Amino acid sequence: MRTTLELPDELFRQVKATAAIKGTTIKELLTQYVETGLRQSDAPSAPHGKRSTLPVIKRRERGVVLPVTADVHARIDEEADVAKIRGSSRQ
Repeated sequence: MRTTLELPDELFRQVKATAAIKGTTIKELLTQYVETGLRQSDAPSAPHGKRSTLPVIKRRERGVVLPVTADVHARIDEEADVAKIRGSSRQ
């Protein structure tokens, strides 16, 4: 099947150079890349229960971290506003 593919100029130059280095055509190289990408997307994702490789930020203190609900957020904003008003009245 024939199709048109629009690539950024720099990416096209990289594909063209890679094809030349490998001694293949752009068509063969892109077909290989698409097939590889499709095979990877068909592969099962990480097994359930396996830990993420993302970095973990550890807390300094132990304790319960409460969720910031809309009410809590409003109270924090109100306290900040009151502090600003008190600070400006002292000047």
